[in-house]
Amino acid sequence: MFDLFSDIFTYRDNALTRIDPRVKLVVAFAALIAVVTAEMVILPLFVLGICLATVAALRIPAKLVVARLAAPLSIVAVLVVIQTFVTGTTPLFTVTLAGWQFTAKAEGLRQGTLLGAHVLGAVSVVFLLSVVTPAHRIFQALRWFKISRNWLEVAILMYRYIFVLMDRVADLAAAQKLRLGYTARGRAMRSFTTLAGATIIHSLEQSQRTHDAMRLRGYRGTMPFGPLPAVSGRDRRILALCLIAIAAARLLEWGVSG
Repeated sequence: MFDLFSDIFTYRDNALTRIDPRVKLVVAFAALIAVVTAEMVILPLFVLGICLATVAALRIPAKLVVARLAAPLSIVAVLVVIQTFVTGTTPLFTVTLAGWQFTAKAEGLRQGTLLGAHVLGAVSVVFLLSVVTPAHRIFQALRWFKISRNWLEVAILMYRYIFVLMDRVADLAAAQKLRLGYTARGRAMRSFTTLAGATIIHSLEQSQRTHDAMRLRGYRGTMPFGPLPAVSGRDRRILALCLIAIAAARLLEWGVSG
């Protein structure tokens, strides 16, 4: 779980981490738009390949990549299966399950594959952004783009204290295991519900302690955000080249599909 949320790799010194976070946010947003509006699977899968190749070049552990992509892959599988058996009219094959017959359709398979490609392409863009940009730099850049201060303060506190909550949950679960709390199905269910209740109580107590600590440190309803320097000429050129490349790829894909 720590590997799933950790951003320790964002503090490495490489060509991508040195790029201004505002530039990376704009490029990521443009890539997301291109991916989700693509009419063929080629562009989303191409973006997925580029992002995974970049992650591999940055020497991000494969375990972390698998952990981050496991949930999206399960969503893609569900989308493909549902679309295949629900959408369309051209039959491909029939599956019998518990006396029910389900017919797969060619149109549904194509639609499901396209939706799955959209999901994987978009997730890969966000994943690459998350391993080359620290969270606090992303929040700082979002504030520069005039995103609501209140929303950003909530997001910052959530990001900060999710790790505290995870540590607490891990300690409670370990204590339950030592007391044989998960040796039987019924006992495991009771232990899990107890863990869930204790987690909610701890989160409420932590929120009160955090608020008191912030008030003692001068918090009066607004959290200060440090200024960002002007975007350098190098970063401006990188931004222009990336946007041109994304636009060209989208126009090429649109021309091929049309």
